[in-house]
Amino acid sequence: MHQFLIVLSGTDPLVWRRIQVPERYSFWDLHVAIQDAMGWLDYHLHEFRLLDATEQRVVSIGIPTDDDPEDRPVVPGWDVSLSTFFDQQGWHAPPALYAYDFGDDWQHALVHEGVESAESHRSYPRCVAGEGRCPPEDCGGVQGYSELLQIIADPEHEEHESTLQWAGGRFDPEAFDPSAVLFDDPKKRWKKAFGRRR
Repeated sequence: MHQFLIVLSGTDPLVWRRIQVPERYSFWDLHVAIQDAMGWLDYHLHEFRLLDATEQRVVSIGIPTDDDPEDRPVVPGWDVSLSTFFDQQGWHAPPALYAYDFGDDWQHALVHEGVESAESHRSYPRCVAGEGRCPPEDCGGVQGYSELLQIIADPEHEEHESTLQWAGGRFDPEAFDPSAVLFDDPKKRWKKAFGRRR
């Protein structure tokens, strides 16, 4: 299995996860695992950006759209296996970037920590460590999340109650339990997103 460290850039408190996924996974499968481990709801587009060392250029992997730049078309994530870019040793290249929600612009540093033998009594993917609750969807990116935390922490703020209600009634930015992470089947997620089998 592959082991990855995922760090959500710019958050305070820092939000990060360490996950293990099957070696056979594609980038679509990894996307689903990242969404589930982080706590995102997969409402928006995503994109992996990696350095292709042989061609010395950045490669974009995700969901192709008509808006993709001509000089860097997005390759469908379900067509690219992780082993295309990540070898046995790990730590061999700069961290990849996983971008989610191009409006809020959540940037995740994605560090490949290597390939290890899977344990027969465990199921994968799995989240082995992490800290920090995922920001709420559509909260305005890093700046909006920082403002949300300030408002929630101040009972005297005029928007305290409405913001807290919008965030689900209560919000602890440090709450996270790796053992509580549930992973969806990537094939089911793909069918739900695109309405057909792949």
